Amino acid sequence: MPLFERPPLETLAPAKDRWTPVYLEHGRLEVDDSSVKWIGADGLLCRLPVATVSALVLGPGTTVTHAAMKACAESNTPVCWTGEESLRFYAFGLTPNHTNDMPRLHAEAWADKRRRTRIARAMFKLRFPDVDVEGRSVKELRGMEGLRVRTLYAELGLKHGVTWKGRNYDRQNWAMADDINRALSAANASLYALCAAVITSLGYVPALGFVHDAGTLPFVYDVADLYKHLTSIPAAFLATRQAPGDDGALVRKLLKEKVEEERLLQRLPRDLAGLFATDEADPQPAASRPPSAIS
Repeated sequence: MPLFERPPLETLAPAKDRWTPVYLEHGRLEVDDSSVKWIGADGLLCRLPVATVSALVLGPGTTVTHAAMKACAESNTPVCWTGEESLRFYAFGLTPNHTNDMPRLHAEAWADKRRRTRIARAMFKLRFPDVDVEGRSVKELRGMEGLRVRTLYAELGLKHGVTWKGRNYDRQNWAMADDINRALSAANASLYALCAAVITSLGYVPALGFVHDAGTLPFVYDVADLYKHLTSIPAAFLATRQAPGDDGALVRKLLKEKVEEERLLQRLPRDLAGLFATDEADPQPAASRPPSAIS
């Protein structure tokens, strides 16, 4: 008998009904006694209900067994890899998708230049409902968004008493970055992991962005930008005010609180469905879906 038995497909919770991500570092992820188990370097032993968490976010010093990754895949649970103190988002493990409805829908919308621009405008409208975006090009939207975000940084700096000199850091000399830039990077990396988890579990394509177009995860950055002003940015400024020089633990805790306050896991599937003008995706095969679902 296998150590971990694959849960029945119909019992798997959709992304919107799962817990927030679990961050792990310096330890081992394995399967034992029919469950996924975390063994920390500090001696902590914890059994993880992987079928009910939105993602496992693995930090430095983490090792995983083949059986543990297989169990996560069979539970439709994404696994994401981040750098030290969660300051960088490296990669994610794809989850099994039981139909190709959502990838096809996403690719068709992206391939149509008019639809691609409409979705980019809709994304901007979600963030700034008071702004007229009709007739704006994607390049103009990027410039407008940059201006709005810089204004938000300045406002939060004044509100929290945090010195703000601009978004500026050097990946090759990270220690030289100031506290707020380090906190922003930590919060954003965790938010990217959460967005990647939801996007892949619903079947969207991370590589096909509508506002961003560079790198391997432009759609993840598109989606994360919709919620940064509600989650990662305020969490970073608050963490810097409360604990300058925080190693990332506080900002991740505050980000988790913001994610829960904003009910982000519930909002993300609905917002994405609205952008693509379709029903919410679920992990069921097409044959077992209700008539209102995508066919």
